[in-house]
Amino acid sequence: MSKKQPDEHKKLLLIALENSMGIVTTACKEVGISRDRFYAYYKTDENFRQSINDINDIQLDFVESQLLKNIAKGDRASIMFYMKHKGKKRGYTDSVDITTNGKSLDTNIRVIFIDGNKSDTSPEKDD
Repeated sequence: MSKKQPDEHKKLLLIALENSMGIVTTACKEVGISRDRFYAYYKTDENFRQSINDINDIQLDFVESQLLKNIAKGDRASIMFYMKHKGKKRGYTDSVDITTNGKSLDTNIRVIFIDGNKSDTSPEKDD
């Protein structure tokens, strides 16, 4: 394989990825190469990798803009998604983070299963 062929593949892949909003499978099919070959290029060519990362950032920007449009329209699911991810420090979350001055608390939790008058530290096995 000549040096020109991989370089040509990479150029065509970048165009195809822009057209497909960063969807690798679609771009590879359009160019006629395997996903394995794509990821080999990505792994070994810093310039190609940076170009792919730039396309992925553009894709993320596009999706974020669509999310914000949905929020502006009052879409509840979009609002909740945004607040769960961007509003965590204001308490919009499904989980609780227990910390002290930014450090995790050292906790040991012991579960005791009680069966009648008997106390045990492990669950009974179903027979």
